[in-house]
Amino acid sequence: MRVLAIDQGTTNTKALLIDAQGQVLARASAPLTTSYPHPGWAEQSASAIWASVQQVIAAITAEAGPPDAIAIANQRETLVLWDSKTHEPVCPAPIWQCRRTAEDCAALIAAGHDPQVINSTGLGINPLFPASKLAWVLRNVPAAKDLYARGRLRAGTVDSWLLWNLTGGTAFALDHSNASRTQLFDTRSLGFSPELGAIFGAPVDCLPTPMPSDSLFGTTTAGATALPAGIPIRAMLGDSHAALYGHGILTPGAVKATYGTGSSLMTLTPARTASRHGLSGTIAWTDRTGTAHALEGNITVSAQAATFMARLLGLKDAAALSDLAQTVPDAGGVSFVAALAGLGAPHWNDAARGTITGMTHATTPAHLARATFEAIAHQIADVLEAMEADIGHGLAALKADGGASGNAFLMQLQTDLIGRPVEASSVEEVGAIGVAAMALAASGFPPFPQAGTERFEPRIPPARRQSLRAAWSRAVRQAVEPS
Repeated sequence: MRVLAIDQGTTNTKALLIDAQGQVLARASAPLTTSYPHPGWAEQSASAIWASVQQVIAAITAEAGPPDAIAIANQRETLVLWDSKTHEPVCPAPIWQCRRTAEDCAALIAAGHDPQVINSTGLGINPLFPASKLAWVLRNVPAAKDLYARGRLRAGTVDSWLLWNLTGGTAFALDHSNASRTQLFDTRSLGFSPELGAIFGAPVDCLPTPMPSDSLFGTTTAGATALPAGIPIRAMLGDSHAALYGHGILTPGAVKATYGTGSSLMTLTPARTASRHGLSGTIAWTDRTGTAHALEGNITVSAQAATFMARLLGLKDAAALSDLAQTVPDAGGVSFVAALAGLGAPHWNDAARGTITGMTHATTPAHLARATFEAIAHQIADVLEAMEADIGHGLAALKADGGASGNAFLMQLQTDLIGRPVEASSVEEVGAIGVAAMALAASGFPPFPQAGTERFEPRIPPARRQSLRAAWSRAVRQAVEPS
């Protein structure tokens, strides 16, 4: 059996053709762009997202022929709205990084709604999640309000948008992992909650049908892509959840970190867990064995900070920034808090802004470059510490994936700052591997061997680590509470 795993991310869409032994038979990739039309806003073209999926499917099919099944991993918390009759998007898709509803969320928190929302969803009220975005669109986009009144508005996460297009509009569904990130989904009853919808002003009757992650979601229709009709869509997962599954973390006790535009740390928990340290309770997945619960910490700007700083310094890309960072032994006392879209977990401060502290006449571009990579690693360390506080015990190692996990310099910084080993996957696309593994399991195939890892061990003494972490904490306080 060969599975076409679509990994639809923020910066690109990737596709892998994977066989039942876990071997990657073919790869394809297509880039995507994000627009920032106003401060705090971040959005993408839903049509461009779909076109990128069509592109990678065509490339894989031309190289290796059609697959036996499809599996989808996708960027989460991005909201797509479309017309069920024309199949056209109603407006640009506010992505997970968009903070346009920060004031709306602050007002809901001030009105005392946060405890009820957390109790039902595991998620604190925040513009990261689609609930407030759906309410915003219905208030501010007349076409959306009109379509809703006529019963033609469809609103969903990216997995539901791709499923709709792959099946020619015959399937309107999303999986439980993506549903659990909408802030409109009750993770006890496994259904969308009208009560939550009323809090946000976001009607739930225009949302997809929630289904287990290893469901048979539908089959392809002829003409939608280069694929023939009748190929089953056999698994769907949010990308972070798919990466957890791809690392083979199927029981509590290990933690993974995905290094992408943003970052997600996730660890399984024995049961539904409420965080006391700025994390989120979420559904990892549901499959034939039941519902797997998890704790997660979401970092808004992670590896994207390197791209941002490279542009500021006039460098070609993040790789050039990494090379520059390695020309100095430390950051020279400089800290860069990459709060370019506020701060996510565990701080959750939308008012925070990117700050650079500790500069002197001796500061060079190389120090800024190194401080950028340290910032990525420090944010991961912040979430890891919060996660350990929530679960009440330490985590022995961190399993890393995502594009930036291939940077050995960053991985060494990471292990030094958390004081424990980091195991970086030899395969960048762990999310695609994970959702393909779920599709194969759903079809009765045994688990395939895990991809190899490169292990990094701490090199700096504990006193040095504590000093670096203390300096970072001071810098974060300045970003959150500017004088």
